[in-house]
Amino acid sequence: MDGQGGGVGKLLVEAITAAMPEAEVIAVGTNATATANMMKGGTSLGATGENPVIYNAGRVDAICGPMGILMANAMLGEISPAMATAVSGADVPVFLIPMGKCNAKVAGAVEKKLADYVKEIVDGLQKLEKR
Repeated sequence: MDGQGGGVGKLLVEAITAAMPEAEVIAVGTNATATANMMKGGTSLGATGENPVIYNAGRVDAICGPMGILMANAMLGEISPAMATAVSGADVPVFLIPMGKCNAKVAGAVEKKLADYVKEIVDGLQKLEKR
């Protein structure tokens, strides 16, 4: 899941589809640009807006995206309170990338390159798959 331009989501889709080609990856964006860019990362499944976020949050095996997807009004207001509630209330693992733009700081989080966070998420997804 991503918003704004979908750049973080695109990197996630690319890495997940490369490492786990059998995985069904759904790109859910807060806007059409984000969804389109994530789909360019290698998935043919995509949806845009509040309802797809809410609908899919309870139907997937995991949710991945920038930390702002948990915060109402993050991403310049693109994350509605209903979206944040759906993501945070989903009974699935949620893999987050801390981003400075959302004004939230996670104590103890180590600052890394975006590619390192993406690799860490892919590793976590692969561990889930092996269960």
